[in-house]
Amino acid sequence: MTPLSQIPLHQQSLSLDHQTLTQVLVQTPNLLIIQDLDGVCMGLVKDPLDRQISLDYVRAASLLDGHFYVLTNGEHIGTRGVNGIIERAVGDPNLVTKQGLYLPGLAGGGVQWQNRQGQVSHPGVTDAELEFLAIVPREIRARLERFCQTHQDIFAPEDIEKCIDASVLDNQASPTANLNSFYDRLHNHHQVYADLQQDIHQLMIELLEKAKAQGLENSFFVHYAPNLGRDTQGKEILRPAKLGDSGTTDFQFMIRGAIKEAGVLALLNRYYFQQTGSYPLGADFNVRQCPQAIADLLELVKANFDPQQMPLIVGVGDTVNSQSQELDGQLEIRRGGSDRNFLLLIQEIGQAFYTGNIIIYVDSSQGEVKNRQPLKLGTNEDGILEVVAGPGDPLDTEDPLTLNVAFPQGHLQYIDFFQKVAQGRCSS
Repeated sequence: MTPLSQIPLHQQSLSLDHQTLTQVLVQTPNLLIIQDLDGVCMGLVKDPLDRQISLDYVRAASLLDGHFYVLTNGEHIGTRGVNGIIERAVGDPNLVTKQGLYLPGLAGGGVQWQNRQGQVSHPGVTDAELEFLAIVPREIRARLERFCQTHQDIFAPEDIEKCIDASVLDNQASPTANLNSFYDRLHNHHQVYADLQQDIHQLMIELLEKAKAQGLENSFFVHYAPNLGRDTQGKEILRPAKLGDSGTTDFQFMIRGAIKEAGVLALLNRYYFQQTGSYPLGADFNVRQCPQAIADLLELVKANFDPQQMPLIVGVGDTVNSQSQELDGQLEIRRGGSDRNFLLLIQEIGQAFYTGNIIIYVDSSQGEVKNRQPLKLGTNEDGILEVVAGPGDPLDTEDPLTLNVAFPQGHLQYIDFFQKVAQGRCSS
């Protein structure tokens, strides 16, 4: 049997060999890191306004200029954007711009581009779509107020406004209802919370119908986080609340085409331009021009990107889940999580181009948001610590996504590793 230390990381599952991973990333010149944000480099919190980011992490990201992009369903700008968090950490917005400390990459699922100086654009998005999105936060607030009014026996008056303020995320490209604060208040009233979840679910359906009536039928979709994957029509499946499990807490009204796996192609297109001076998919390419299926996205990469220039891509995420449920007497596996598909595409690109792409999983279960299953650790026969259970399939079935390296201690452990990689590449 080949010793584990001699097996390439891209062939391992939930490895804890961070030292080898660091060496690989430091020594690989042609490297592209594509990383999620919440739960990866910041702890998960009930109210997004309470998020904090490590200044050391931000500075490390700037050292990886040209080899690091973020890919998030959150946003760069606005009251709950990551830019404001960075500005508060630094203490001077002008200094953030001058030193190029904003995190480059795609937000809003892939429709909000930003460079290191904080210059933001929305490739492929129309003014009519942005105008419709602007009304969504008001609709969410009105629905939450109506719900609270019908349950005044449960909510203290001073709690209602606080919960609503924390739950209405007025993002420009992805307005969101975030129910974490409500779940915190209602965890002893399971049915009330479950009714709220369904009420917001219904609101999202009504908003899609309203957009259709305004001639925007193909403009939007709803991203549920966490979710149970997609149905046969490609729509994401709500994860219903259960006792002790909040299920879906984030209802993001998003621009159609804004899916993270499409964002991988947009970022790879920009990376090739930086390295070669040429855009394989064209200078004006954006995620709204992408097919939806992973197989079709992969074919687009294979047809347009020079294999000789293909980098080692490292995908980093924290939202991957898999649940089994019995349906008509048969066991069915529901695979979901907002990071699953973009990580899976990176994995398949690595297999198609023989680059050994690496998938990193950060355990975000230690945060305030209690809808993540923690990694289970144990020791093997040699007394070495290892992961014995992860977030993939709960049974011995073939989960198509392999999480190569795990960070069981969460974002702080990942940040420490990230800094070592950035400093190591500078030194070498």
